[in-house]
Amino acid sequence: MDLGIKGKRAAVAAGSAGLGLGTARALVEAGVEVAICGRDPERLAAAAESLGQAAHPLVADVSTVEGATGFVEAAMESLGGLDILVTNAGGPPPGNFASTDISAYPQALALNLLSVVAMCTAGLPSMQAQGWGRILAITSITVRQPFDNLILSNTARAGATGFLKTLANQVAQDGITVNSIQPGLHRTARLGALDVGALEALSAGIPTRSLGEAEHFGQVAAFLCSDPARFINGAAIPVDGGAYPGLL
Repeated sequence: MDLGIKGKRAAVAAGSAGLGLGTARALVEAGVEVAICGRDPERLAAAAESLGQAAHPLVADVSTVEGATGFVEAAMESLGGLDILVTNAGGPPPGNFASTDISAYPQALALNLLSVVAMCTAGLPSMQAQGWGRILAITSITVRQPFDNLILSNTARAGATGFLKTLANQVAQDGITVNSIQPGLHRTARLGALDVGALEALSAGIPTRSLGEAEHFGQVAAFLCSDPARFINGAAIPVDGGAYPGLL
């Protein structure tokens, strides 16, 4: 399927590994020039090499407003503009209400909420000026079904989802769509550190009886950034193998 985005320019945050890299790869395969960022220069360079000449590696830490803003600005300078923005970041430490001190919340909000706001703030004006843009946030299925031991992530990503839905209503008339994609359990380096028994136990809780693959996740993400997806706006789409049990 032709996604209609060949020649477009994309910034994919935290794109040096995992779902971010899977998304960047799918965009490159669709003919998009992609700027990716990461904190580890060696891993970032390896990721960019695997993507080929269409990749622009930028060392950046999006866990702060300044870092998130700086990444998008650097991506726009490197690419000569911006058509697609994929916001993404790692998650805060696990914990429940009793084990999580209130002092941990500001950093979590900066990582998974304010970074999203900052990247959108930096990238939107040029999209509005050109009358076309795609914003896609990689969040988590926990926005729909919070996990008890991820209270920081649950709180911050739910806030980001509210921001994105509000933003979607306000920029659609400018030719820009804003959506979020909610991954469940995927076979990434983080899960890869678990033993076989633990992976089998995780898979057993998913209706497909398998973990997701970053490659397939990226293809869904790339479609949401495509021209045919122009009428998908303000959506929060789970990609979790059916693990979320609710109707809505």
